[in-house]
Formats: sequence, structure tokens, C-alpha cells
Amino acid sequence: MRRLLCGALLVLLAGCASQPEGPGTASGTIVGEPTAPRNRARVHTDLGTLYYTRGNMSVALDELRTAIHADPTYATAHGMLGLVYMELRENGLAQQSFERALVHAPEDADVNHNYGWFLCQTGREAAAMPHFRRALDNPLYATPARSYAAAGICALRIGDLAKAEDNLQRALRIEPNLPVAMLQLAQLRYQQGRHVEARGVLKQHASVAQPSAASLWLALRVERRLGARSAELSYANQLRRRFPGSPEAQALQRGDYE
Repeated sequence: MRRLLCGALLVLLAGCASQPEGPGTASGTIVGEPTAPRNRARVHTDLGTLYYTRGNMSVALDELRTAIHADPTYATAHGMLGLVYMELRENGLAQQSFERALVHAPEDADVNHNYGWFLCQTGREAAAMPHFRRALDNPLYATPARSYAAAGICALRIGDLAKAEDNLQRALRIEPNLPVAMLQLAQLRYQQGRHVEARGVLKQHASVAQPSAASLWLALRVERRLGARSAELSYANQLRRRFPGSPEAQALQRGDYE
């Protein structure tokens, strides 16, 4: 069932792109009618990022292709295009876009993080780790907790519990209430057989995040292992009511707890 929990995190960790810059504030450049290739690329990339965050992948693709046509060396546009293709499950095109971004900006923290997450989601967890490390080595990286969390998830997926523990704890030292790291730490405690601790982490998670199919499913299984039948049934009812079509609810229906 680890694949259910990890799959549910895709939206939370992928697509963590830099926030779009306003057309008049790109790197301190005042832009009226953008004429320089890099300015045009930046404006269209910002628009593509905006449409991506709103879920309009078709328009995002158009804007990002326009950006790359304006300036083929603009790494941010290639990186964002990789995220859009990743969302569309066009994995070959996503990989090409991430690799082109890294040709032009090999130390870019956001591109390295997103490429690492792409590799992790496509079964290449070991290959993902150096990209998370490269992102974390950038002293200007604004969101290191997400890369530690993503590295922890990848390590957990391949059964490296020690590395998962280290990365998740690092993420939580930076952002103590980071829901994705808390949920994964609870999953780690469950796999370690430390069910009382898993319950405690899940309670902390519930205090800062809305229930998800993944969190309810994990909580249900923790209570099942602890023999707390009433709590198990409560989580089962919530899972069926809130997320009836989820893979977790289907696993519950089958009685496939592990």
C-alpha cells in the first residue's frame, strides 16, 4: 500500500515551481512592450506558470512553447514545460524538457528538485537523489524542506528507512508543520512497527491538514494494528464517506490492508 500513499503526494511536491514574476518586475527589469528575447520568454513563462497552477495545461503548453521560441536558452521555461508534460503523463517529453533546462542552468534548485521528483515518480529513485542534493546545495534555495521531504519519500519507496528518517527529520526541523513530511514520517513509523508513535504523528498531522484518503487509510491501519476497533471503524467510515472512489477506499473494500 506504500504506492497509494506516495502516489497521493504527487500534487503536493511536483509542480513546486518558482512563483511567476509580474511582467514589470522580472529580475528588476521594467517591461512595457517586451522586445528582448529573454523578456518575452520570461513574460510567457510567467503566464504558462499561472495557467499550470490553474490546471489549464493546454494554454500553459502554448505559452511555454512561445517562451522557448523567443529564447531557447531560458531554463525556467524548459523546466516549467517539464512539469506540464509530467502532469499530462508525457514522460518522454517531460524528461527531455528537464534535461534541456539543466543544460542551460545545471545548478538551478527548482529545476533540480522537480527533475528529481519526476525521476522518483517514474521508478528511478536512486537517480533522483543527486538532484535533490544539488537543489539543497544551492545557498539561495528558498524551500529546502520540500526537497528533504521528497528525498525522504524516495528513500522510503526503495526501503532505505535510515535515509528516509534522516531526510524527513531534516524537513521537519525546517518546517515543523509540513504536512507531507509528517504523513510520511507516520508511514515510516508504521513500517517500523512503531504504531503508537505513528498514531501520535498522525494526530499532529490532523491538527495542521485536512484529512486525505492517504492519511485516513494510514490512520485506519495504525488503529487496526493497535487493536483499537472503534477508532479503526471511525476512520473506515470517514474514508468511505469522503473518498468513496479512491484507491484507498477500494483497498479497504477488498480487505487489502498491506
